[in-house]
Amino acid sequence: MKKQAGFTLVEIAIVMVIIGLLLGGVLKGQEMVTNAKVKNLESDVNGITAAVYSYQDRYRALPGDDKKADRFIDITTCTNLCGDGNRKIALGTAAHAFDSTIDGEESRLFWMHLRNAGLVNGDPGDQTQPTNAFGGLTGVSTTLTNDNVKLPSHFIGFTEIPKKVADIIESHGDDGNSGKGSVQGHKITASSVADGENYNNDDQLYNLYFKL
Repeated sequence: MKKQAGFTLVEIAIVMVIIGLLLGGVLKGQEMVTNAKVKNLESDVNGITAAVYSYQDRYRALPGDDKKADRFIDITTCTNLCGDGNRKIALGTAAHAFDSTIDGEESRLFWMHLRNAGLVNGDPGDQTQPTNAFGGLTGVSTTLTNDNVKLPSHFIGFTEIPKKVADIIESHGDDGNSGKGSVQGHKITASSVADGENYNNDDQLYNLYFKL
């Protein structure tokens, strides 16, 4: 009778060690990618803040709200391309969402004005919000559309942010509470943050808002 071949305990142990090393490498790699994206997001906040202050210093106006933006070569008329100068990134009393898709709203003109001023990269004729490191949008506005997120004045908003990332960002300098502090957020599919307090849903994406 032919003797049946098989793995020895030593061989099985070696295979298990190799599998463990491979899994550890993959997980470590994912962690490094996530941390890099978090730093990218935080860098965006700092960069946008600096751009807004630089614009205000140069032109005595807020980008997007600037009623004299036709000073730029690529903005030859203020028709639908200038703000109303009310010191808010919103025309009159209308709330222009940070992730609006409508050209001419101040939250979109915000990017056009900054691009014309050379303070952010991009086509001077483009009003599109830039994409963040997680594939969502990056925007700036004054009025929040979620009643349970309350930030005074202007904010920087990011869409499509994973729960794990929200936790990391909160731990870097805020209070860990999705409805309080200088960083706040809500589940994208929820009209309220009450059931998403402290980012407790691992499978849910969030909108994050940073006080500007």
